[in-house]
Amino acid sequence: MKAVRIHEDGGLDVLCYEDAPDPTAGPGEVLIELRAASLNHLDVWVRKGLPSASKPHILGADGAGVVSALGEGVEGFAIGDRVVINPGLEHGSVISVVGEHVDGTHCEQIAIAAAQVHPLDERLSFEEGAAFPLVYETAYRMLVTRARVVEGEWALIWGVGGGVAMAAFEICHALGVHTIVTSGSEAKLEQAREWGADIGVNHADGDVVAAVKEATGKGVNVVVETVGEATWARSLAAVRTQGRVVVCGATSGPNPPAQLHRFWWKQLDVLGSTMGSHDDFLGAYDLVRDGRARIHIDRVFPLSEIRAAHERLEAGEQLGKIVLSIPG
Repeated sequence: MKAVRIHEDGGLDVLCYEDAPDPTAGPGEVLIELRAASLNHLDVWVRKGLPSASKPHILGADGAGVVSALGEGVEGFAIGDRVVINPGLEHGSVISVVGEHVDGTHCEQIAIAAAQVHPLDERLSFEEGAAFPLVYETAYRMLVTRARVVEGEWALIWGVGGGVAMAAFEICHALGVHTIVTSGSEAKLEQAREWGADIGVNHADGDVVAAVKEATGKGVNVVVETVGEATWARSLAAVRTQGRVVVCGATSGPNPPAQLHRFWWKQLDVLGSTMGSHDDFLGAYDLVRDGRARIHIDRVFPLSEIRAAHERLEAGEQLGKIVLSIPG
C-alpha cells in the first residue's frame, strides 16, 4: 500500500510518500480501506520528534473508510461498511493516540481494534468523517467532561482557525454557550461571526481582555487554552472569579509566568485535559451526527501532496480542518 512515513525526525523533507507493507486484521481487529484522513498539529509535533516515534512511522490520527476484512472474533461489522475511527486508545486512566504511539491513518489501509471503529453516519462524507474525531473528542473532553460548561455561560476560545479551537467553538454553539473567539486574521474572525460567534477579537492588535469585560461584565466562565506562553496572562485576566481555565496544549511554549496570585485571588480552577475517552468520542459524535456541531473543512489535498498539506498547517493559513483524500 501507499503510506506517508517518516524515517527520521525533521522538516517537510522527512515526509515520504512511499510503499509500505499491507496490514492484516488480527484477532479482534478490523481492516479498513481508508478513503480520507485529516491533519492535526499532532502530526507536525511527531514529525519533528516532539515526541519522537519509532521509525519508520506512519503519521495520522483520524480516518474514515470502508471495512475490507474482519479479524477473528469480530462481530457487528460487514465487508463494505462505511466506518470512522476513534483515535483515542484507552489504557486505564491513560489515553494514547493513533498516529503518535502506533502507526496512523495517512495510508491506504489500517488494521485497528474493532472497539475503535464506529459506523459512519450516512449523512457524513468520508472527508467529514475524517475531519472531526481527534479535535472534537479533545474539545468535548475539555468543555463537557472537565470544565462542565452549561447553557448561558461565556467561553473564550483562542485562535479560532485551528482544529481544536474550531471544534470548541462548535461544541459551545451546540450547547448554548456564548463564545468570544480570537484570531490574527480579520477574514477568519468575520467568518466565525457568520457561523455564530458572539464576539470576534483580533489577538494581534486588539485588546482581548477589554473586549471580554465589555461583553460579559465579569469575565468569561471558561477559557479554552491551547496556546500557552503567548496567551496565558490574558487568559487569567479574562476569566471571572471562580471561573475555569482548561488546558490541552501550549503551542507557543509550556512555561509562562504562573501569576499564582490570580489563582487564589480569583479562586480559579485550572484543569488539564488530554485527548478523550470512549464516552467523550461518543458525546462529540452525537453532536456531529445530529447537525448541532458542524464540521468545517478548509482544504482537501491528495495523500501524495502531504508536504503541501503540512506546509499550510504550519503556516496557520487554515480555517477548519485540512483533509487528505485517499483513492480507493
